[in-house]
Amino acid sequence: MFVDRARIFIRSGKGGNGSVSFRTEKYVPDGGPDGGDGGKGGDIIFQANANLRTLMDFRYKTKYFAQDGENGKKKKQFGKNAGDLILKVPPGTLIIDEETGLTMADLIHDGDTYIAAKGGKGGKGNVHYKSSTRQAPNFAEAGGFAEERWVILELKLIADVGIIGFPNVGKSTLLSIVTSAKPKIGNYHFTTIHPNLGVVEIFDKSFVIADIPGLIEGAHKGLGLGLSFLKHIERTKILLHVVDISGSEGRDPVYDFEQINQELDRHTKKLSRKPQIVAANKTDLLQSQEKYEAFKHYIENKGYKVFPISAASKQGINDLIKHIAWELDNIKEEEPQLEDIFDMDIHGQKDEYRKVSVRKENDIYVLEGKQLEKIFNSTNFNDLESLRYLYNYLKSRGAIEKLLELGIQEGDTVKIKDYEFEFYE
Repeated sequence: MFVDRARIFIRSGKGGNGSVSFRTEKYVPDGGPDGGDGGKGGDIIFQANANLRTLMDFRYKTKYFAQDGENGKKKKQFGKNAGDLILKVPPGTLIIDEETGLTMADLIHDGDTYIAAKGGKGGKGNVHYKSSTRQAPNFAEAGGFAEERWVILELKLIADVGIIGFPNVGKSTLLSIVTSAKPKIGNYHFTTIHPNLGVVEIFDKSFVIADIPGLIEGAHKGLGLGLSFLKHIERTKILLHVVDISGSEGRDPVYDFEQINQELDRHTKKLSRKPQIVAANKTDLLQSQEKYEAFKHYIENKGYKVFPISAASKQGINDLIKHIAWELDNIKEEEPQLEDIFDMDIHGQKDEYRKVSVRKENDIYVLEGKQLEKIFNSTNFNDLESLRYLYNYLKSRGAIEKLLELGIQEGDTVKIKDYEFEFYE
């Protein structure tokens, strides 16, 4: 099954906590702190893999967790860093942050990687907090937070040639003839409901061709299968526009040609500017040669090359494929256009991380902040030095001043996380 969109939850690993430990060897007087640092949590990394063609792997498993870093140990031993979790996706996959709708990464080439959730840093052991005035620190740093988010994976196929056209004009039949692909074929509209890929081999060369499900009028607004598959045309080098020249369903081939091109232009201007080759299919059903000549004259006046073919009887197929191969050899090679990428590590994020918010709820003063939460987790409430470290942090971030401005009095209740205690300055 072809799957080109998936929604998954990812969470990196938490950093390991620093260790609180003291030397206790025999014959070593006044042993000092020797707590080691915690290990780093694992990252969640997406990696493009050319062997994949679909996001099928993410259809049934939707939650992914990296391992936490190991806690620090005594004798200054570091905790073990956790291994990264690498999630492999097809080239052409967009990584989108669901909450903001912003594109985080666009993995075009085989081997491209992106860290979508960074593992928390390991906390420092108590050996780092020793000073001339603090000989025996009885506290250590908690490990850094894990990152978690819901992300949308969206695949845009990377093919050399994209076959476009109205439903039931013979696109799937053409693909089955020129490649080893076996798409579902039927004499009714929307036989193809998923893009099909195949490889065309000619002489000593090969190229990838994609059959894009039928477009209809209003596709750019999402009618039919429009919006789901217009995106797959964006990264092709050439468009092969298949038209039913016979008008076997009472359609006008000129109208069909213009209508499809209008949908491309309305979706994005760059689609309408792509090189395009026109295949006038079903010539075996053509009642009048004059109809083909009139169509050819109209299309060639617009600057497009027209090839009369019959996918059913395989007439004209070789000439068409040879010309496509020639066009691909002579087309100016361009890098696939990347999506606009938003850097999730935005400027000012560090200040936001250190910010302490202060508010009053009824008679309770609530303190909140990411770094505050980390330091609070590191605090040993049975150790005066550790409590002083927490107080000095709150004072340096202006939290004590804000509490006094809100009218806090000694004995009033202060809340951090789920813990409440009395305020004394």
